[in-house]
Amino acid sequence: MNKIRGLSPLAAVLMLSGSFLLTGCDNNKSEQAAQQPPAVGVVTLKTEPLKISTELPGRTSAYRVAEVRPQVSGIILKRNFVEGSDVKAGQSLYQIDPATYQAAYDSAKGDLTQAQANARIAQLTVKRYKPLLGTKYISQQDYDTAVATAAQNDAAVQVAKANVETARINL
Repeated sequence: MNKIRGLSPLAAVLMLSGSFLLTGCDNNKSEQAAQQPPAVGVVTLKTEPLKISTELPGRTSAYRVAEVRPQVSGIILKRNFVEGSDVKAGQSLYQIDPATYQAAYDSAKGDLTQAQANARIAQLTVKRYKPLLGTKYISQQDYDTAVATAAQNDAAVQVAKANVETARINL
């Protein structure tokens, strides 16, 4: 009834001997004999002085910083220094196109001339009105208006002079 109970001892011996035969039939004997021992490098040691240094990442900032800022804006025509060279205080660094500043200077001078002419007319009007006020040919209001206009025109002359000076500095 129960025929398969285990392997017979003969079958077990045959299986083991077959596995030994199969593993023993490998042809690696010639390869093992042909392999040479690996080459080994040799280093001769000698004493040398050793410099010990440390490198650390970091940032530095200058003790003194010089900022170069223009006093006026415009188109740069020429650079008057060599990069990296020393410059002296007050030395011109760039030449800027003077066309717009020359025009502003000329316009300011024209405004000054006009303000001076208006002031002169106002002063002459006050001078002319003074005797007329005494004879009552003009009213006190007309005379006061002429005096105030003369003062305004004198102030306009001062403003025009300041504008001419500003335009001259920018030029």
